[in-house]
Amino acid sequence: MLPLSLLNTAQGHPMLVELKNGETYNGHMVNCDNFMNINLREVICTSPDGDRFWRIPEIYIRGNTIKYLRVPDEVIDMVRDEPRQYGGRGGRGGDRGGRGGRGGVGRGGRGAGARGRGA
Repeated sequence: MLPLSLLNTAQGHPMLVELKNGETYNGHMVNCDNFMNINLREVICTSPDGDRFWRIPEIYIRGNTIKYLRVPDEVIDMVRDEPRQYGGRGGRGGDRGGRGGRGGVGRGGRGAGARGRGA
């Protein structure tokens, strides 16, 4: 299961988000993006020491501030497994388009002037 597929499945469901600074946000997730930036609606914010609470209609949380997320078990069961892509674009060590390395044959890269053409 990939994290972004879990977050996309969690849209419309309640979740708890704890930030690195200790604040927690309980609300319903509206949407998220590839950077794990999240929009929550009907939010209860709790201070880091746990003694103050705020009700917020909607909030945007940047993904790089998130410490962890808690989603209901029913959401985890709903996630469909996406086929993994090995090789090809987007993966480590995948195909780079068949052009060869730097200065490879047929690229016309550095050194392909008069010297590289046998003149």
